[in-house]
Amino acid sequence: MKTNIAELETKKPKTKKLKKTTVRSVLQKTGIKKKVAKKKKIEAELKRAPHNPIIEPRPYSWESKATFNPSAFTDNDKVHLIYRAIGDNDSSVLGYAASSDGYTVDERLPYFIYRRSNNFSRPDLSASPIDYISGGGWNGGCEDPRVTLLDDVVYMLYTAFDGWGSVRIALTSIKLDDLKNKKWNWKAPVLISPLGEIHKNWVLFPEKIKGKFAILHSFAPKILIDYFNNLDELDGKKFIKSNNARPVDLSRTWDSWFRGVGPSPIKTDIGWLILYHAMDHKNPDRYRMGAMILDFKDPTKILYRSQNPILEPEEYYENNGYKWGVIYSCGAVVRGGTLFVYYGGADKVVGVATIKLATLLDDLKKHKVVKLKKQALKI
Repeated sequence: MKTNIAELETKKPKTKKLKKTTVRSVLQKTGIKKKVAKKKKIEAELKRAPHNPIIEPRPYSWESKATFNPSAFTDNDKVHLIYRAIGDNDSSVLGYAASSDGYTVDERLPYFIYRRSNNFSRPDLSASPIDYISGGGWNGGCEDPRVTLLDDVVYMLYTAFDGWGSVRIALTSIKLDDLKNKKWNWKAPVLISPLGEIHKNWVLFPEKIKGKFAILHSFAPKILIDYFNNLDELDGKKFIKSNNARPVDLSRTWDSWFRGVGPSPIKTDIGWLILYHAMDHKNPDRYRMGAMILDFKDPTKILYRSQNPILEPEEYYENNGYKWGVIYSCGAVVRGGTLFVYYGGADKVVGVATIKLATLLDDLKKHKVVKLKKQALKI
């Protein structure tokens, strides 16, 4: 948006037109005090890297239109990023990049590392297509990966869209050594959500809970987690029954319409850290990012939840793409006490934003969730 400085403070002299398009940047460049912005200072806000976006489309046929919604994990102080890309044929594939400092991409492959398997082809020619499109990828593919490193295996959940009538969750994996050596020996994917339903935003916990793999697959109207002795139990014939109703919660404000979990859970001193994207149901075109803490022993129990968003779409690259006002994260890591959050902006580019983990946790502890309905932990 364009900001008229005279409207903010009539005594200030006229200034030249600024390239930046946010209120914050205009105020900083003109020297107007923060109080004029009339925006309440929030302690627990993510700080964007000044050189954002860190990943943008390149003139390769597979990622010429969009590069966004990255997942992330760390190994030996290296951040591995797997991001969604859309190319000339409007099909979604996955690309790879890496960073040694968390902020700057210093490695990025010129080819995609994963694409949709043929087992997602249209099974029933008589079925009616569904009204679904995400980030311009109308031709289907693999969307929005969530990776989890567990026991030297990189597990990946992603949204498998067949391009016409099925939006399902798929599971695959690769050995960590293979990934580091750029040997893309992905395990054959299996679909783990039922046919004929739309599911997104499922995540695998980075540790076993009571000795079992745990997949969080629904947050609203209630948290649902399924547990497995071995993920091979999900063989393409057995599916996780979920509930993706996501009703409006009138007791909430900026996040009254919960959309989904972002990155895989992160273990902290006070519980499992969950980052999520949501919107005000009165303003459904604007995604915001929030945080909450789940109980270690019973992760269906929310202990703390942020009162304010920790990131909002304010910069030009978060509002100038295939969908304005969208910030969407599938990946976050902790390095040296700092939380790095990698996110898609406007369904087109990748940005990174950070905060001291202790600062975020201290803020969350001020907002304890009360009046909880007890949910049994079924393992």
